Amino acid sequence: MSENAADVEEERESLVVAIIDLNPSPQMIKDGECIVPKCLDALIAFSCSHVMLNPFNKLAIIGCHTRQSAFLYPLPSSSESEETRPSDGQYELFANIKNAVHTNVKKLVLQNNEEEIYTESLVAGAMTMALCYIHRLRKQQIIEKKIQARILIVSASGDSASQYMNFMNVFFTSQKEGVLVDACVIEKDSGLLQQGCDITGGMYLKIQNVSALLQYLLWIFLPNVETRKKMILPTRVHVDYRAACFCHRNLIEIGYVCSVCLSIFCTFSPICSTCQTAFKLGPLPTIIAKKRKRQAPLRQ
Repeated sequence: MSENAADVEEERESLVVAIIDLNPSPQMIKDGECIVPKCLDALIAFSCSHVMLNPFNKLAIIGCHTRQSAFLYPLPSSSESEETRPSDGQYELFANIKNAVHTNVKKLVLQNNEEEIYTESLVAGAMTMALCYIHRLRKQQIIEKKIQARILIVSASGDSASQYMNFMNVFFTSQKEGVLVDACVIEKDSGLLQQGCDITGGMYLKIQNVSALLQYLLWIFLPNVETRKKMILPTRVHVDYRAACFCHRNLIEIGYVCSVCLSIFCTFSPICSTCQTAFKLGPLPTIIAKKRKRQAPLRQ
């Protein structure tokens, strides 16, 4: 019995790397108020709940902005001494998570607060950092490969067609490494995140009210894979598998594909702009004129 209990406890161990989008886009402004603080509070509560489920659970939080992505938690080794003591009655680990996230969010926002504004967030870059973090922990044998690792994305920016190739590389790498990708988007769908969740077997959810973000995080994204199989979850929506063209970065349904590098274009080009391959055009189709039948002269 003790061995079975130990096996069950070991299976419940998991690693979650949460990514929050901090891009000051118009989608983050609702009724004249920025929803980033509400998203942060919900994510911190979700992170504390994940750590509370099992003392062996691992957690990491990454914030992505328009120019940079950075770890919000855990703190670097040089900053561990700067942790403040928790207030009375508060668990020390929960206080460290909250203080680290708030401190590093301020640093990240101030570093990217310049006159030039980019509309797209570096979500793909943050996912790459998450995969590198998971790989490093596995290589150092801090976590075992059979322990389920997940990436949770909370974003309201929508699609980023210019990062299409980066997203695809991250998705297929996650599938190969056995890392699930979950996405919780606010009000605006993201076709690329839908594809990533479908490829890796994760959950994709679009919510309309940011006030219910914590409820959905705890209901859908907190349970592990085995627990989700026993729950009644929202039905999967139709996945938008449109690809982004390499010429204009637009999502298209029908296009032209290079036979060498598999680049996608919305209009025909005799030379591939990616690998510079010149395509041999076949002969133009000849137009065969139909012979008109000669009409026999009418007999009088």
